[in-house]
Amino acid sequence: MYYISAASTISHQPTFRNVGFSASIEPLQESSALLSPDYKGFIDAGLLRRMSKILRMSVACAKDCIGQAKIEQPDAIIVGTGLGCLLDTEKFLNNVITIEGLLPPTAFIQSTHNTMAGQISLSIGNHGYNMTHTQNTISFENALVDAMLLLDESEGNILVGAADEAIDFLTNISENLHLNANPITSGASFFMLSSNRNEESVAGIKDSRAIGLVKDITSEINDFLRENELNAADLDLVLVSDVHKHNSDGVLSPIQNLGIDKSKCVDYLTYSGIYPTTSAFAVHLAVDRMKADKSLRNVLVCNTLIQSNLGLTLLQSIEA
Repeated sequence: MYYISAASTISHQPTFRNVGFSASIEPLQESSALLSPDYKGFIDAGLLRRMSKILRMSVACAKDCIGQAKIEQPDAIIVGTGLGCLLDTEKFLNNVITIEGLLPPTAFIQSTHNTMAGQISLSIGNHGYNMTHTQNTISFENALVDAMLLLDESEGNILVGAADEAIDFLTNISENLHLNANPITSGASFFMLSSNRNEESVAGIKDSRAIGLVKDITSEINDFLRENELNAADLDLVLVSDVHKHNSDGVLSPIQNLGIDKSKCVDYLTYSGIYPTTSAFAVHLAVDRMKADKSLRNVLVCNTLIQSNLGLTLLQSIEA
């Protein structure tokens, strides 16, 4: 078991520094906006002016997690991102088109996918293991697996999270991606993981898995549960992403053959919108619901945002 001692999310829901937010969230509308906190409480004003939205979200959530966990420094920083710093990437590409001669390097430097992990490290003066995972929609699950492997090797506190941002270009092409069911959004979620339970621990991650080129989702989920000594009937809540919506029977398609009561299933994209690492939002949603409802003992986050990729994260209550 890997223990979560802190969780922080900036999203289109009132998630940031709001324990119990899961009781008040509502389905997103096209007009829903990102609910950004006052970043001045986390980032120096001079740095803040030069940071893009995704960097602001990441640094603020990271610092909030460190404060909640009551530690000086994490032993490692691991970030997952599907598309990276899109705003700076767009700015750099526009410079390539419009500027003749030498290009200013700032936009290029800040457009790389590992900018978030690096900026967090610089902001808190951390010199530990620093890694970015970018495997499309299962980037966050790969970051979790990396954190779990590190904790298996040694004790410590690991900051792990994910972030992606929306730009106008994504909205413009969303119709071609068949994502009309939910709006394109931005979000960042970070967690402090430890191999040891302490008084700050709020929930546990039993296991996580990232599977590419998946052929049989139901079989993979059953195998995952079996390896963790569970079956579908043991699940109290399933948070699942389904951009293809429901079949004619109203059953969420990724789990339609598992025999799980539909009342236990929640399509978390309804509340998060769509971005590649939205499963990180779902993990925080699961943690918040488990903290409020002690009857939730086993919760599965099933990420099928792209049907060829499968991300699975099993959370368990740590209540005696």
